[in-house]
Amino acid sequence: MTAAGPAVGKVLIVGGGTTGCALAILLARGGVQVEIAEIRPDWNVQGSGITLQGNALKVLRELGVWEEVRASGFGFDGVGIRTPDGTLVHQAEDMRTGGPDLPATLGMPRPRLQEILTAAVTAAGVRPRLGVTVAELSPAGDGVDATLTDGHRDRYDLVVGADGVRSRVRGMIGIDVGPEPVGMGIWRVLAKRPAEVTRTDLIYGGPCHIAGYCPISDEQLYAYLVEDARPRESVDPAARADVMREMAGAYGGPWEEIAADINDPARVNHTWFESLLVDRPWHRGRTVVIGDAAHACPPTLAQGAAMCLEDASVLAELLLGRDRLDDGLWEEFMDRRYGRVAMVVRNSLQLTRWLLERSPDADVPGLMHATMSALAEPA
Repeated sequence: MTAAGPAVGKVLIVGGGTTGCALAILLARGGVQVEIAEIRPDWNVQGSGITLQGNALKVLRELGVWEEVRASGFGFDGVGIRTPDGTLVHQAEDMRTGGPDLPATLGMPRPRLQEILTAAVTAAGVRPRLGVTVAELSPAGDGVDATLTDGHRDRYDLVVGADGVRSRVRGMIGIDVGPEPVGMGIWRVLAKRPAEVTRTDLIYGGPCHIAGYCPISDEQLYAYLVEDARPRESVDPAARADVMREMAGAYGGPWEEIAADINDPARVNHTWFESLLVDRPWHRGRTVVIGDAAHACPPTLAQGAAMCLEDASVLAELLLGRDRLDDGLWEEFMDRRYGRVAMVVRNSLQLTRWLLERSPDADVPGLMHATMSALAEPA
């Protein structure tokens, strides 16, 4: 931070997930007064597993939580490709996009990551407002008047919409774009980790487009099956375990042990793949959307969390290193973020198209290598 900074003194962050927590920690440590409005009363502590690649781990180290993350997850450097019967046909070292001193990939329980981040938010002196969100935003000179759904009203130098793919803030500032389905659905489950599973393995083929898994601890992994999107109403929550176990039964190798442990519908999640990319700029006046509120894509490259964390890191760096919030700051933010994020969205969608079309010319390894090579460069 320069002697003249920061560019803002008081900030409201709408959304207390990964993006909002990361930004709050960095700004608060830089001397900014920060408030978080999170609509979920449990502070968004939910989910199954999450895959964090090196560029995400780099930001978590910047936040000061890397040691806790490492102790709570399962790090590895490789990826394997198997045939549907479980035969390993290819294995390769993943690129360390966060630098040589961080693993290429780390899997961990999503709720544990949120617990670590929320503890760091509190330690940084940020005041969370749980169970509320923004009700009204009004430009007010060099600030924004914000009213929350609990009646709280205040003026802020900046309002940040980090409230997810169905962002309320995005619509309130007139950005008329929303997520669109891409034609695929994904089943996820937490299961016991077979001893032989020490990295991510992927199967392309069989009844599903992708059958994969990622270790998240010494005891657990999360496994996923990607299929053509089925109508949401056709998925009976009580039958989720039965449906996924039947699908998993078509695969061999570690999947045999994984399938046997798919027995609790509460541990099974089914969602559609969606895509979103807000054109630049992402701000309107002194309100900006970042993270999933500005961009989202199918998890075929496992870069969703990384892109969100990078948004928070870059925005915090600029806000703390400048003495004013002006067009120049927003231009630099977009120059550093838009092209990188657009590449990830574009390449993620290319992978889904290849799978949906069962393209014989698909160069999945080539596209992944090109993407990771670009992401190894600083954000």
